[in-house]
Amino acid sequence: MLVAMIGDSLSAPDLAAFAFFLVAWIGHALTTAGHFFSRPCLSQLMNAQREAWLRTMAVREMRMVDTGIMTGLQQGTAFFASSSLIALGGCFALLQASDAVVAVLADVPYSPEPTRALFEDKVLGLMIILAYAFFKFGWAYRLFNYCSILIGAVPQAGETADADTVERSVARAIGMNVVAGGHFNAGLRAMFFSIGYLGWFLGPIALAATTLFILTVLVRRQYFSKAREALAAHV
Repeated sequence: MLVAMIGDSLSAPDLAAFAFFLVAWIGHALTTAGHFFSRPCLSQLMNAQREAWLRTMAVREMRMVDTGIMTGLQQGTAFFASSSLIALGGCFALLQASDAVVAVLADVPYSPEPTRALFEDKVLGLMIILAYAFFKFGWAYRLFNYCSILIGAVPQAGETADADTVERSVARAIGMNVVAGGHFNAGLRAMFFSIGYLGWFLGPIALAATTLFILTVLVRRQYFSKAREALAAHV
């Protein structure tokens, strides 16, 4: 969609840098979903902990701690959804001040001469990324709400419910929580890559460099961070 919108106005280096940006984003998403490597990433390890938490919840008589966890998940998702909307508003402000921003970018050394049309196309691309992030966060927030209801539907310990009924209730809550977490992670990934996208305003070389930097940071956090080691050490 982005390529169709701005492809006609891009130079060959711009197209190459933008293609690298898309490949990095999509490749990271597929890799963390487990499509390329058997080594589990941080997100996959946390999905196992989501399951462990909800199975523990099923045998807990007092579930205030579980309610608190769900509230925290919902509040974090709402924060990022609001942040996406604020960033979208900032993009509209950029469009209104196109001439002034283009004049500033023209003074940046080692960057190509910008044009207002190309600048506005790049801003529209950034808006699409942020809108995508907002929809992901919005859907994740709704799914976390559904998960709260499913948690409430799990029979408490000591109630007259057979093991199959409890297992089905827990499995539904686990599945909903994992799916919600996946959409939240997708929104967060879009926010991170929107930072890399900002390099494009300085030219294709800057876009490639900022994309590579963001990708390196995300790969390190998912596969080589101390947070992952803390989980993997006890699997």
